[in-house]
Amino acid sequence: MGGEAPEPRRLTREMSFGGVWVPEEMLQKVIGFVEDPRDREAASLVCRRWHRVDALTRRHITVPFCYAVSPARLLARFPRLESLVVKGKPRAAMFGLIPDDWGAYARPWVTELAAQLECLKALQLRRMVVTDDDLAELVRARGHMLQELKLDKCTGFSTDGLRHVARSCRSLRTLFLEECQIFDNGSEWINDLAVNNPFLATLNFHMTDLRVMPADLELLARNCKSLISLKISDCDLSDLISFFRLATALEEFAGGTFNEQGELTNVKFPSRLCSLGLTFMGTNDMPIIFPFSGVLKKLDLQYTFLTTEDHCQLIAKCPNLLVLAVRNVIGDRGLGVVADTCKKLQRLRIERGDDDPGLQEEQGGVSQEGLTAIAVGCRELEYIAAYVSDITNGALESIGTFCKKLYDFRLVLLDREERITDLPLDNGVRALLRGCTKLRRFALYLRPGGLSDAGLGYVGQYSGNIQYMLLGNVGETDDGLIHFALGCANLRKLELRSCCFSERALALAIQQMPSLRYVWVQGYKASQTGRDLMLMARPYWNIEFTPPSPENADRLMEDGEPPVDSQAQILAYYSLAGRRLDYPRSVVPLYPA
Repeated sequence: MGGEAPEPRRLTREMSFGGVWVPEEMLQKVIGFVEDPRDREAASLVCRRWHRVDALTRRHITVPFCYAVSPARLLARFPRLESLVVKGKPRAAMFGLIPDDWGAYARPWVTELAAQLECLKALQLRRMVVTDDDLAELVRARGHMLQELKLDKCTGFSTDGLRHVARSCRSLRTLFLEECQIFDNGSEWINDLAVNNPFLATLNFHMTDLRVMPADLELLARNCKSLISLKISDCDLSDLISFFRLATALEEFAGGTFNEQGELTNVKFPSRLCSLGLTFMGTNDMPIIFPFSGVLKKLDLQYTFLTTEDHCQLIAKCPNLLVLAVRNVIGDRGLGVVADTCKKLQRLRIERGDDDPGLQEEQGGVSQEGLTAIAVGCRELEYIAAYVSDITNGALESIGTFCKKLYDFRLVLLDREERITDLPLDNGVRALLRGCTKLRRFALYLRPGGLSDAGLGYVGQYSGNIQYMLLGNVGETDDGLIHFALGCANLRKLELRSCCFSERALALAIQQMPSLRYVWVQGYKASQTGRDLMLMARPYWNIEFTPPSPENADRLMEDGEPPVDSQAQILAYYSLAGRRLDYPRSVVPLYPA
C-alpha cells in the first residue's frame, strides 16, 4: 500500500513445507498419497532424503519395456513394491510383426524379484515368454501372498504351470490369462483353483484354446462366493445353467458358445450381471439378452455373427452402455442407433471384421457418416478406436468439436474402397487435436496421401500433451517428419509404419524429441546396415536394427500378407541396463556396440 515492493519469495527445499523440518514418518505419509508416477519422479529429484522416501513408499511400478532397466536395479531402487507391471515385446507382436524368438523372457524377472520383493502381492506380465518353471518359481516364493497374477498375451507355458499357481496360492483374487498361447494338458487347474482360492473374484482365460468342464465352473461358483467376473473359452451356454444359478455375485461374463441343439430357454443369467460378451451369437440367439439389456453397462459383440440390422435392434435396447465393442459390420446405420441410444457411452471400439459381403452393411462398413453421428450423440466418450472404410476432414472436426473428454483416439483407414472422399486429412486432424485437449494417446494409420507434410507438422504442433503415438502412411518427405519432431514435447513412445522417411531423417527427428523413451519403426527407406541410425546414438540409448530379408522381399504368406522379415525394423529405447544379451540372430545391436 504505497510501501516498497516486497522481495520475491525464494523457495527452498525446506520452505516447501513452510521452513519446518518434517519428521520422516510424516513425510512418508504425505509422499505416499502421490500416485502419479511422473509426480513421484519429480518429487524424488528434490533432494536425497525425498529420493530415499520415494524408494521406501513406492508401492506400484510399471516397467514400460522389459529391457529399459535390469531387475536387480529395480529391486535396489524400490525394495517394498507391492505391485509390478512389466511389458515385453513391442505392440507390433500382436499383429504378427515380431518373430517368436525375439526375446522378452520372464525368467530374469522372476529369478531376481520373486524371492526378494517380500511385499509383492500383484504381478502383471504383458507380451512376454513365460515358462512353467517361471510360474513354479514365482509361486514357491510368493504364493502365500500373491493376490493378483495377470499374464496378458504371453506365451510359453501350459496348464501344468497353472496347476502350480492354483495349488500354491491361497489368496488369489485375480487370475488373468486373456489371449495367452497356453498348451492345454487338462482342465484340472480350474478345480484346484476353486478348492484353494476361496477369495477369487476375477478369472479370465478368454480367447485361449483351453478346454473347460462345466463341473469345474460349478465348483468355482460354489466355493468362490466373491466371483464377480468370469471370461472363458468355448463352452456351450446350455451347459452353464447350474453355474449361473450358483454364481449369484457375477457381474461380468464373456465367452461361451451357442449350440444349435442347446436349450437356451432355461439359461438364466445372474441378477447382478451388467457386462456381457457372448461369442458366436447369431440372430436367433439375441433374445437371451433382451430381458436385462436395459441394465447392461458393457457389451462386447466382436465375436458374434450378428448383421447390421441385428446390431440396431439389440443396441436400441441398451441405453445405459458405458463400453461397447463391435466389428465394422455395425455400419453407419448401427452407429446412428448408438448415437441416439447410448448417451452415457465412454468407450467405443470398432474392430475390422471379415470381408464377408453377407455380413457387411450394404453401404460398406463404417464411414464419416457414422463417426459424425457418434461425435454429436455420444459426448461422454473418452476412448474411440475405429477401422473405417471412408473418412473426411469434417468427421474429424466433429470429434474435435464435441468429444471434449477424449483421451485416447485411434483410427485405421482400410483399403477396401478404391477412392476416399476427402484426402489429405490435414485440417481435420488439426481440428481434432486442437479440440480434444485431454488426448494422451493418438493413433492414425492411413493410406498413401492421407496426411501431407503440412498435416504431419500439425500433428507435432498440436500434440503437446500426447505421450503415445502411432502413425502409418503419413507425410510426403523427410521435411514433414522434421517439422513433426519440433513439437511433441511430452511424447514418450512413438511407433511408425509404412512411411517414406529416410534413416537419416528418422535419426535426426528422434534427436529433436526430448521426452522420447521408445521408438519402433517398420517400413521406411532402409539400408542394409542401418548406418545412418548412428546419428541418434547417445548415452543410455539402445539402438537395434533388423535388416530386411532380400529373399523374402516379394514373397507373400498364405493370408496374402508379407512375411515378418520382409521389411526393416528399428527399435530404439532408453535403457539403464545396457545392451541386451538375448537378441536373436535377426536383430543387429547397433548401439551400444
